[in-house]
Amino acid sequence: MDLLNTLVDKGLRRELPTRDEALAVLATSDDELLDVVAAAGKVRRHWFGRRVKLNYLVNLKSGLCPEDCSYCSQRLGADTGILKYTWLKPHEASEAAAAGLAGGAKRVCLVASGRGPTDRDVDRVSDTIKAIKEQNEGVEVCACLGLLSDGQAERLRGAGADAYNHNLNTSESTYGDITRTHTYADRVDTVQKAHAAGLSACSGLISGMGETDQDLVDVVFALRELDADSVPVNFLIPFEGTPLAKEWNLTPQRCLRILAMVRFVCPDIEVRIAGGRELHLRTLQPLALHLANSIFLGDYLTSEGQAGKADLEMIADAGFEVESADQVTLPEHRRRGGCGSGSDAQGGDAQEGSGCGSGCAPAEAPESAAQAEPGGARTDLVAVRRRGAGTDVAPNA
Repeated sequence: MDLLNTLVDKGLRRELPTRDEALAVLATSDDELLDVVAAAGKVRRHWFGRRVKLNYLVNLKSGLCPEDCSYCSQRLGADTGILKYTWLKPHEASEAAAAGLAGGAKRVCLVASGRGPTDRDVDRVSDTIKAIKEQNEGVEVCACLGLLSDGQAERLRGAGADAYNHNLNTSESTYGDITRTHTYADRVDTVQKAHAAGLSACSGLISGMGETDQDLVDVVFALRELDADSVPVNFLIPFEGTPLAKEWNLTPQRCLRILAMVRFVCPDIEVRIAGGRELHLRTLQPLALHLANSIFLGDYLTSEGQAGKADLEMIADAGFEVESADQVTLPEHRRRGGCGSGSDAQGGDAQEGSGCGSGCAPAEAPESAAQAEPGGARTDLVAVRRRGAGTDVAPNA
């Protein structure tokens, strides 16, 4: 296809595609899907080789959020049955992080629900960052705490944070349909504050919320304009008890086209498959590794992901390798202060709380899963997290 040849050439030169070209990727047919994956895979391998970066989420404070984000299991008034607990102590968070690091993760993403941190919250998280870094040499730490006030990003940077995550989630034109308690501009402002403080900016999107192709292209172009170092791509987890519980409109093929489009628009940026990958990509997860160079290991914020061992086996079986702590994620021309200077670029993420990360499928699905219609609702794959941080049960990393 002339389109794909053009997009590969542009990706290798870091040239921005046109919006029409990005839309055309989303409009390709299932018959063309492997060609699309192969083309975007060339761009991914050019900038990142066959390395896959592993990241690990620690939910510092679960539920109890005053915001009304329609996609979120932690939203105000949601009846989703998730774990609810207040702030983990620094040593508890450090212990939780250790499980992910032992499983091969090189970055720990510290997430807390809420509109944004108070100055006391920043002190808590700063103490947690220091505790994790004291016990794990070379570990990268990303914070995801919601909307930042002036000076807070600088304090997190001073405490040792490498990155800050705050997702745009959807296009500016439709943002008000998803969230009413804060604005799209508020989110942009926080990403800019993180950048200005020398933190590596991580910001991504959630697909599957009923958005149009134009919405998807708009938010990805906005992320490139913001110059995020890392772009997490979430696939909506339709939790029962949230306004978007009935939005089951993603297929594995659709998810791959979205990831390919993001790779073409952001060729030299860390693209992470975040919340919902097990739920929506299912058996096509290995193909997604040809498009993205980063994933989460194990569980998410309030939902279960596949076992860390299964993640590692999938990476190896697909012919990829886990990125080691001494390897730099970003290409040299993108390295800057903060994480990009000797680490990588991304933060917590997936789909919940302060704009960060939720997840999806349990390690084993019930037998009834096999009877579900292809592309239909897979409620059997949505499992609330009952292990790891905030519990006495070991995590699945």
